[in-house]
Amino acid sequence: MNLIRDAFMEDVQNLPDLRELAIDQVGIRDIRHPLRVVQRDGGIQHSVATVSMAVALSALVKGTHMSRFIELLNDQEDAMTVASFRCLLHTMVERLEARSGSISMRFPYFIKKEAPVSGVQSLLDYEYTLLGEIRPSGETAISLRILVPVTSLCPCSKKISQYGAHNQRSHVTITAHIAETMWVEDIIDLVEAQASAQLYGLLKRPDEKFVTEQAYDNPKFVEDMVRDIAGQLSRDTRIVNYTVECENFESIHNHSAFAVIYGK
Repeated sequence: MNLIRDAFMEDVQNLPDLRELAIDQVGIRDIRHPLRVVQRDGGIQHSVATVSMAVALSALVKGTHMSRFIELLNDQEDAMTVASFRCLLHTMVERLEARSGSISMRFPYFIKKEAPVSGVQSLLDYEYTLLGEIRPSGETAISLRILVPVTSLCPCSKKISQYGAHNQRSHVTITAHIAETMWVEDIIDLVEAQASAQLYGLLKRPDEKFVTEQAYDNPKFVEDMVRDIAGQLSRDTRIVNYTVECENFESIHNHSAFAVIYGK
């Protein structure tokens, strides 16, 4: 009886719209959904993503099918890779009969790190975002965005002080438009190699001595950080273009210092 009744219910969103105004983006924003992600080593990591999904809407149609966005997420059974994310993006545009669309998935991503001297292992979290867009031209663009926390030490402070130098925690954010599959761990490794020192979830006293002295021996301004990282990104043929931003949360000032490079 319910099926018969539903068959005669009017679908208002499919009615024609007389205002003749196309909508560039319409969809859902900030829905949380469980996610399984394939790691570089082949392992599977469980996380929870904050997801936004949108499509373009023809001027002739009153509304999009909002429930289909949720159905697509619930139908997603494969662990997420760049390839499966691209497939989800194309499936969304097809299911919603749209010319263009976009998906953003932001989630915490954990890497097990080994302390440099003691070898003690701990997890460090990174903010990872998958960004996908199908443009009206049919072109597909996939980007990775990753926020990498690191340590930077001020060269000026080191130069003018009789002993010591001020350092700070820095956030490096990379947004890389990729042409082929690229592991997020590759970008994290690249960024951490250009910092004054890496961060770790757990350090013993010999490790603290090591990273403190490493930072002191490798001082960098925020300008040094973005230039060194941009130089490495520019040499990676998997990357079409990128943005690198570094923000230093200054330890002796009541403000942050930042620098940005738009590359390739």
